[in-house]
Amino acid sequence: MYQTGFDNDLYISTQSARIRERIDQLGGKLYLEFGGKLFDDYHAARVLPGFAPDSKIRMLIQLKEQAEIVIVINANDIEKNKVRGDLGITYDLDVLRLIDAFRSFGLYVGSVVFTRWQDQPAAIKFRLRLEALGVRVYRHYTIPGYPSDLARIVSDEGYGKNDYIETSRSLVVVTAPGPGSGKMATCLSQLYHDQKLGIRAGYAKFETFPIWNLPLKHPVNLAYEAATADLNDINMIDHFHLEAYGKPAVNYNRDIEIFPVLNAMLERINGRSIYRSPTDMGVNMAGFCIIDDDAVCRAANMEIVRRYYRALCEHRKSGEVGDSHDVEKLKLILQNAGLDTSYRSVATAANSKAQDTGKPAAAIELPDGRMVTGKTSRLLGAASAALLNALKVMAGIDDRIDLISPDILEPITNLKVRTLGSKNPRLHPNELLIALSICAVSDPIAARAQEQLANLRHCEMHSSVILSESDEHTLKKLGINLTCEPMYESKRLYHG
Repeated sequence: MYQTGFDNDLYISTQSARIRERIDQLGGKLYLEFGGKLFDDYHAARVLPGFAPDSKIRMLIQLKEQAEIVIVINANDIEKNKVRGDLGITYDLDVLRLIDAFRSFGLYVGSVVFTRWQDQPAAIKFRLRLEALGVRVYRHYTIPGYPSDLARIVSDEGYGKNDYIETSRSLVVVTAPGPGSGKMATCLSQLYHDQKLGIRAGYAKFETFPIWNLPLKHPVNLAYEAATADLNDINMIDHFHLEAYGKPAVNYNRDIEIFPVLNAMLERINGRSIYRSPTDMGVNMAGFCIIDDDAVCRAANMEIVRRYYRALCEHRKSGEVGDSHDVEKLKLILQNAGLDTSYRSVATAANSKAQDTGKPAAAIELPDGRMVTGKTSRLLGAASAALLNALKVMAGIDDRIDLISPDILEPITNLKVRTLGSKNPRLHPNELLIALSICAVSDPIAARAQEQLANLRHCEMHSSVILSESDEHTLKKLGINLTCEPMYESKRLYHG
């Protein structure tokens, strides 16, 4: 059952105020390393119910007169054609997407920085493309001995060789298509150049997770570990913070490990550092905006189980033999949280329906807690059947009423099989929704069901078999949180 546990309006106001405070504290100019997803943070929305996926952008809009965006991309990632797994596009194309997205919100994109520049052919080509589009481009180079050789790094042979990024605003948001792009090094390089030019400036970091002022084993922080199982991130007590202030704070291993080096760089550049711990460097205020901890804990626990199911399915899809590192790590996180798969009641309902019918089945838990199931039939897959049944229940329509006329359904299935050569006549969720929208034009009952589509957001869903990428994509667009059992409907070797 969905229940709000996070005050999004409070978050936007307190977070923007905190960033303004840090700008003033550091002398009027702040390079803010922005981690995580800016436009579509659905992980945060799932574990902090009430958090809007675009909250960070809304917060930046509060600061848009002060802010400019610098996008950082690793030139090696361009050369390797590195792809964002969630979007399925290469990092260079994502830079273009990010520029368009920022501009659509009225935010100023100042420039793009290529890090690890070594005249890579693909990077040169992309640089020329950006410049032809009127985007300013800068180059930063690989520094031998980075990050341990401080004398070289903080010198004219290190940061001094990098292009100086010309900025005009007091808040410079440094972001990237993905991890390992060089955001932190870009910020520090700018500080080095600013110091030589007599410009007072500072550095801070924005990361939503782990939430520093929640307990180490709080479900929200455990859910972050589950989300980053492939990165080997581990939440830890920030011992620097504990020693400095006598208060526990949570951070993750990479930030804690790099803090002594990072702080030494800041001291070498500016002559001092205001930070006594990696937690000090952060500006995240999300922990202060939780208004119902029980609701947040339930949501985060559900996310941990969902991540476990996802890892199981990915391992099954990969065809690898033996244990998976991600699966084993998530199994351990489940144990630490005191959970197992039975916590996900929608999975129990779907598997029970599959056992009763002997065919693939699906179940949807509505926001009010009601459970709806669907079974595989001649013309509908289990996911489509569950979707249709959920719309009927929410609209108060008798289950015996057919929402989609046979006059619509039969021609679609004939087209799929006879004309397009599909071996499966059953409607996928996207095909079902198109058929329903056609019927809704002339049938008021179908129209009533269609009006309920927005209410599927935040619903939980489970399938007793792995669904196609197309099905997953449609359900994700509806805002449904889907998991699947790690098995295929058929025993074919290829499941494209």
